[in-house]
Amino acid sequence: MRTHLHRHLTDSLTAVRNLGILAHVDAGKTTVTERILYATGTTHRRGEVHDGTTVTDFDPQERDRGITIFAAAVSCAWDGHRINLIDTPGHVDFSDEVERSLRVLDGAVAVFDAVAGVEPQSESVWRRADRHGVPRIAFVNKLDRAGADLDTAVASIRERLHPAPLVVQLPIGTEDAFTGVVDLLRMRAHVWADGAESAEEGPVPETLTEEAHRRRRLLEEAVADLHPGALEEFCTRSTVSAKTLAAALRDLTRTGEGVVVLCGSAYRNRGIEPLLEAVVAYLPSPLDVPAVRGTHGGAEQERAADPEAPFAGLVFKVNATATGRMTYLRVYAGTVEKGQAVTDVGTGRTERVGRILRVRADRYAELERAVAGDIVAVIGPRSARAGATLCDPAAPLLLEPPAVADPVVSVAVEARGNTETGRLVSALTRLVEEDPSLVVRTDAETGQTLLSGMGELHLEVAVEKVRRAHGLDVAVGRPRVSYRETVARGVSGLVYRHVKQDGGAGQFAHVVLDVEPLGTTAPDGAEGGAAGFVFRSAVVGGRVPQEYVRAVEAGCRDALAEGPLGGHPVTGLRVTLTDGATHAKDSSEMAFRTAGRLGLRAALRACAMQLLEPVVEVTVTVPEDAVGGVLGDLAARRGRVTGSLTRGGAAVLTATVPLAELFGYATRLRSRTQGRGVFTTRPTGLAPAPAPSPTASARGAASPERGCGAAPFVR
Repeated sequence: MRTHLHRHLTDSLTAVRNLGILAHVDAGKTTVTERILYATGTTHRRGEVHDGTTVTDFDPQERDRGITIFAAAVSCAWDGHRINLIDTPGHVDFSDEVERSLRVLDGAVAVFDAVAGVEPQSESVWRRADRHGVPRIAFVNKLDRAGADLDTAVASIRERLHPAPLVVQLPIGTEDAFTGVVDLLRMRAHVWADGAESAEEGPVPETLTEEAHRRRRLLEEAVADLHPGALEEFCTRSTVSAKTLAAALRDLTRTGEGVVVLCGSAYRNRGIEPLLEAVVAYLPSPLDVPAVRGTHGGAEQERAADPEAPFAGLVFKVNATATGRMTYLRVYAGTVEKGQAVTDVGTGRTERVGRILRVRADRYAELERAVAGDIVAVIGPRSARAGATLCDPAAPLLLEPPAVADPVVSVAVEARGNTETGRLVSALTRLVEEDPSLVVRTDAETGQTLLSGMGELHLEVAVEKVRRAHGLDVAVGRPRVSYRETVARGVSGLVYRHVKQDGGAGQFAHVVLDVEPLGTTAPDGAEGGAAGFVFRSAVVGGRVPQEYVRAVEAGCRDALAEGPLGGHPVTGLRVTLTDGATHAKDSSEMAFRTAGRLGLRAALRACAMQLLEPVVEVTVTVPEDAVGGVLGDLAARRGRVTGSLTRGGAAVLTATVPLAELFGYATRLRSRTQGRGVFTTRPTGLAPAPAPSPTASARGAASPERGCGAAPFVR
């Protein structure tokens, strides 16, 4: 009985397809997903993005904004196959959702706009799929639009993505007259009448017969160039049969040597059934992909997609709600059942799976078990994060988690009401659990709570989620920039006498101080350390006892907390105690510490002071055709270019830029490079800051006044 069950489960794995829908924003991903659900009978009406009636864009913010924000998993059936589908975001700010989805997918459908062809984010997600080795087929969408051209779109795929596009369809009609496609393998036409639920199959229209045969010949030649079996048949028979073509296309898709290209109009429900047939025919099942690899005890191990193997699964998404946590899981090996104990390998914590759910966006169907190859949601684990490995406690295996990109943009957040601070901390913690690309930290110097993410839209969505889900009134503002002050020209022989007499023992301390620039600024901008502040005593003859010298040093360090320009910390100076005097009764460590603090403050007011601002090294990677605009923008931000080189067809620019000028740079860079530019930053120290100018103020640069860089908090 067990052998029969094992054979049944293994056979069923060949009929599973785990795929994602990838594209640039507005290429039609969600509409394609909705039409797939409709064609498979999963839904009984066509959801529309513009009406807010889609299944996968179920979050209120997605419907309000008309874009996909969160990766949504759905499950449907077609021609005896189970299709687990993930609709991914197309906006660059949510690319981390795409990264986590690609980690657990076996295949993907890349959607392209027939007018625009390959767009910036199309290229970005394609490269991500390349890194994960995910086989793809392409669907050129929106052929009914004015200016749509399949050949132009295919040319952009060839030129910008560099695969071998293998076009298996010929459009029937153009733009508004687009009514169907010719299947070049079977040489049959599929025509959708206006309002028809499905296509009518028939012979190739006479007007397209010659063109269809020409394109079929081109397809045969392209496949023969890439596939040995097809080449042998082509050389023997001067043609390639439909059966051989289909087998060769399957092999080329799974190895990544070629990409099958289909076309249609998802909005008008044309081309979806052939797309589903291609998904089943060409994309791999869980048994067709290499066994998952992981580590245990420092040794690398493989675990096959076998329902009888020890259970191993990877968490790729977590939904934390007020009523509990839903953990989305790709089962790579073994079987997990309701009530089963599983171990989070990263933390060593063992928890129990309470429920297993087949997911359809925001709706669920209960399952008794999930087997290798399944993508499901489980309820029960309370601490697993995205990227965690859940496995059989008796056979631990740590799987490689999805890569998490470093955040590039930060904002300051605070609760408007003092009593809501605790609730805000809890809400932000839940946000980070759901989205690992968000980072929350408290700035040790300014005390601000900073929320960092992949872009300004990413942070806007996150803050709005806190407001809506938790009912919090949250204020958002620019992060403060931590300025410093330093001594540009010092003073010598400043005398400070501290005398206080108010009955009883008084306070007396006399100090003489020299203040001079240290000569080097701390590389990390830290004050009070050996690199930022040096104190020494040149007192002779014991005029100031050693214990009082230490008190003067402590007082001077106290004075470094606030400089005379704007109350910023002071760094980069040397203070020398050259002389002093004591009183037999009234002198004390407290008196000399006060004298040191007040004396250095007076000395700093007499010095020529310089405001310092933090600077960072920015490394910008952009297409070569965008270098001029990016260099101009860096110059406008007071950046100083320190290097440039060309790498892999892209320009890599290095520049030193004031941190205050980088707020909003991620959005600006994407605008100038059509979303293809990326940058990283590394703190490098401090540099003299210029006096505030009207231009800088108009552009929103941080002001070097006390409380610097804090824009008014807004809703």
